[in-house]
Amino acid sequence: MFLAVDNLGKSFSDQDDESFEVFSEIDLNIEENQFVSLLGPSGCGKSTLLSMVAGLESISKGSIKLEGEEIKKAGPDRGMVFQSPSLFPWLNVKENVLFPLKGHWSKQEASERADRFLKMVHLSRFKNHYTHELSGGMQQRVAIARALAMDPKVLLMDEPFGALDEQTRHILHEELMKIWQETQKTILFVTHSIQEAIKLSDRVVVMGTRPGRIIADFTIDLPRPRKREDEEVIALERKVMDLLEGEINKVLKEELSHEVSY
Repeated sequence: MFLAVDNLGKSFSDQDDESFEVFSEIDLNIEENQFVSLLGPSGCGKSTLLSMVAGLESISKGSIKLEGEEIKKAGPDRGMVFQSPSLFPWLNVKENVLFPLKGHWSKQEASERADRFLKMVHLSRFKNHYTHELSGGMQQRVAIARALAMDPKVLLMDEPFGALDEQTRHILHEELMKIWQETQKTILFVTHSIQEAIKLSDRVVVMGTRPGRIIADFTIDLPRPRKREDEEVIALERKVMDLLEGEINKVLKEELSHEVSY
């Protein structure tokens, strides 16, 4: 299996040294070139799981393997795109894309790679601009170009379009689909939007409330582009929504019972 998550668990200790379990017994196998989205209520561990695949969070239990090699730290074979673009304001657009390439490619090769991926995200003519001169959507496209320029085996995306308006998000969905089809990258994508997950993904993996666990794994065998009004899309949205509503109601009941006990 290309990316294998086996019996994964994550726990934290609070100020009183009491263990807090984020999720447990997570098993997830992802094939090469797949686009997989993670959905679930807030606090179920979606972003934590993504950070563990990136090597940015320690593993409490289990393992994560990429092409058979266990992931223990961050590496260039995994590119990360966050909700905030996290660009350097003192560097221009091209310099931001070039920054992580230093030491991996020659100066000329790095420059050519930066130009190639800026062209892919339609920002070639803005390469000498600074980040404050760009819209939020343009900044996120710079972040995607920067991640792709490293030629990672897996692209990890943590709610990359969550802070954008609906029109910009729609445009970036189309751009991301074109990039994915051209580069054939494996993508693991965290989102709170059911519509976004179904529109983009080959699979939608639904996580339940904490301690988080996988409660459903939907294969989406629908032709692209997918339209919101398609009957198959509407039916799948309802299935996922029913699952998530059940999980959210569990959280509300637990919180209410906890408040009553006080």
